[in-house]
Amino acid sequence: MKDEIRPNDARRRVVKALGCGLALSPFLAMPARADWPADKVIRMIVPFSAGGATDLLGRALAAELGKGLKQSVIVENRAGAGGSVGAQAVASSPADGYTLLLASGSMFTVNQFIYSKLPYSLADFSPIGKVANGPMVVTVNANLPVKNTRELIEYARARPGKLSFSSAGVGS
Repeated sequence: MKDEIRPNDARRRVVKALGCGLALSPFLAMPARADWPADKVIRMIVPFSAGGATDLLGRALAAELGKGLKQSVIVENRAGAGGSVGAQAVASSPADGYTLLLASGSMFTVNQFIYSKLPYSLADFSPIGKVANGPMVVTVNANLPVKNTRELIEYARARPGKLSFSSAGVGS
């Protein structure tokens, strides 16, 4: 398949995304007020488990922000509910710029459709910037007689309950 992603390509994309995020970090760290940052720790909430891609990006970004600001920036993992637990923690924090959220798209797009009520809304946040992106990939067993997404959907609809799938988690 032409659109096939090889493991080395995926690694290159992650490294490239990390590099872009780090390159943008000085622009993200520009203070909004003359007295910010004070001698106060900046918390970056990563709404997913430690060790995953978002956590690794958050830790690299926090290290660079800390260097640029000459300020402590700590990463705090608040996993759960497709990022909603971390988002709620930031939404309920004081709006003083000392609690940041390393958000993913699912927290503001997918979650509103899979949870009856979210404890936050997009209006609770002030976006700073984009630090990374990654491809969304659908793969299938090579023996499955489908060649594209449309064929996969048709195949699954014709066989309700016969296929299984896996993902990084609900809402991801």
